[in-house]
Amino acid sequence: MTEPTPTPTPSGLLVIDKPEGITSMGVCRRVRGALVAGGAPKRIKVGHGGTLDPLATGVLVVLVGKATRLCDQIMAGPKRYIAEVDLSRTSTTDDREGEQHEVCCFRAPTIDEVRAACARFVGDILQSPPAFSAIKVDGKRAYRLAREGSPPSLPPRPVRIDSIDVLRYEWPIASLDITCGKGTYIRSLARDLGRSLTGGGMLRSLRRTRVGRFGIEDARRIDRGLGPMHAEDLLPVPADL
Repeated sequence: MTEPTPTPTPSGLLVIDKPEGITSMGVCRRVRGALVAGGAPKRIKVGHGGTLDPLATGVLVVLVGKATRLCDQIMAGPKRYIAEVDLSRTSTTDDREGEQHEVCCFRAPTIDEVRAACARFVGDILQSPPAFSAIKVDGKRAYRLAREGSPPSLPPRPVRIDSIDVLRYEWPIASLDITCGKGTYIRSLARDLGRSLTGGGMLRSLRRTRVGRFGIEDARRIDRGLGPMHAEDLLPVPADL
């Protein structure tokens, strides 16, 4: 009796519009489950090219099978975000997930002052990552140390910010369109921008609209779940990656 031919392991990309409230690895687990339901091996590799925090939404490039080797190439591409920054508050996590404190502001900055402050962060800059981040300190994640009451002081790192455009501004919220390079923390940018203007500054919302060549128009929504997926549901790996 002839044994059935095993199903080839799928390989390729999937551009997901990540919903709020789920981790990037949580998205990967959902994609793996959908592929296994479609007949893929249970141990199929699924990863992603660039983490989004649970509160953030937007473009997450999911890598399947042999495409997981492309993680560094995907992460190296420029990224674009729409960010809302609250200039009237600080937060222990630099976003609305942490403990918040209102700052005393005697005069709200004008839109011209906000634009001028944004311009000072464009280019190659040094940026201190948030204490609540996945960076390892002596083998332990920074966010774990912060949760234990010992938030680490992380040294500044070089990052590149290509542009910051002010889309809307109505005190205390500035809506920004940001294009930046690998390793940039938008939470840190919100914190530092606020400090330069009012002493406040935290990220209220974040949506990633592009990772390299992959835009939000290419993304698939998963907030209603994923049905069984097959190899033909994945995008092929671009030849120049």
